[in-house]
Amino acid sequence: MIVEQYYIECLSHASYLIGDETTGRAVVVDPRRDIADYLEDAAKYGLTIEGVINTHFHADFVSGHLELVDATGAWIGFGEAAQTDYPIRRLAHGEHISLGQVDLEILSTPGHTWESISVVVREHPDAVPTAVLTGDCLFIGDVGRPDLVNAGPSSATDLARAMYHSIHDKLLRLPDSVTVMPAHGAGSSCGKNLSTELTSTIGEQRRTNPSVQPMSEDAFVELITHGQPAAPAYFTVDATMNKRVHPLLDQARHIPALSPAQIREALQNGVRVLDARSIDDFAAGHLRGSVNVGFDGRFAETGGMVADIGERIALITYSGEEQLAAMRLARVGSDNAIGYLNVDRDGMFPPELADLVQTAPRVGIAELDRMLADDAVTLIDIRNPRELEFGVIPGATHIPLAQLRSRLDEIPTDKPIVVHCAGGWRSSVAASLLRAQGFGGVSDLAGGYNAWADAHAIA
Repeated sequence: MIVEQYYIECLSHASYLIGDETTGRAVVVDPRRDIADYLEDAAKYGLTIEGVINTHFHADFVSGHLELVDATGAWIGFGEAAQTDYPIRRLAHGEHISLGQVDLEILSTPGHTWESISVVVREHPDAVPTAVLTGDCLFIGDVGRPDLVNAGPSSATDLARAMYHSIHDKLLRLPDSVTVMPAHGAGSSCGKNLSTELTSTIGEQRRTNPSVQPMSEDAFVELITHGQPAAPAYFTVDATMNKRVHPLLDQARHIPALSPAQIREALQNGVRVLDARSIDDFAAGHLRGSVNVGFDGRFAETGGMVADIGERIALITYSGEEQLAAMRLARVGSDNAIGYLNVDRDGMFPPELADLVQTAPRVGIAELDRMLADDAVTLIDIRNPRELEFGVIPGATHIPLAQLRSRLDEIPTDKPIVVHCAGGWRSSVAASLLRAQGFGGVSDLAGGYNAWADAHAIA
């Protein structure tokens, strides 16, 4: 039996190839759009991919089921409640899929969405289960959130109650030795307390996962319906794309280099220019109107926060990162990267663009404290709701980064604006976005809340 996990940090996303070495038959579970890894490993192991299983309609990325069908002719499987405009195989609770000796059992595990399923993997039909692919139902250290994409009149509370029974009546009844293999890890917006570990066991989760400890259904609902990260607006777009036929990703796509004149024209014509360099290099010098989404962070998800899906995007990157940056955007459905301009780590832009280069102002702790004491600043805290539990800077207005573009009218413009996050990466995104949207006098707090708390000896 072959069980391969494919994990990408920029989306905290895990997908899987499951194959039977005796028959050469295989399925892929929860694939991303760039499918080369699955095809290469299938060829390496002598496997034929005959099915693609999505544990649910993903909201945080565009799934690669259509690309795999195009490449292999495989069938697409979803839980019975799924509604799509392409042919699917409806997978019922208790159904078994045979790959030869390897057996896959479908568990209906609604809660994150109504069509959510989990996949129990056995080396042969009579064996004790080896693993369970839990999608966005059971994570390592948490469970999936119930409030992202609610079908029909259902509420987050209804889905949370369904999740309680999926966890306690189905998944926790598996043997303690079963390996838990979820669709996401730490950093994902699909839960609030995900571990950095990529696998665990049912027994370990039973002992250590706070969300699956013995509690009443009402207590469980209260726990998982509060404190979730703010969801990016593109999640709804991607969930809808995953239900419909949409253009396939060109697996060999290659975005072109842009001349300085083309970059200037892009800025003049409203193309979203994303600068993927580090926050320090961006602060030292960037093009007026560009938005800093560092390639060293959650580039794909954050790119989806600051640019609409379908919006034309030009990239500013270090040499060698441009094609992967475009691919990461495509993973969330942003296929319209028109090209790139490379800027070396010395930060030197072409001389033809010198008149557009500016620095990004940042304030230190002492300066912020003086501004707050004089009531001379609008302070915006862009952290997620749960992060506020670690403490807040008095006087800050809370607008999570994922909601910033839709709440610009809440930000007063009569004072200088300072933006902060936890450590400084997200605040560089937010401050540059505000400046690109026409706000003046915008800075971000160097070091973020963590530096402020250290300076004020806040544990």
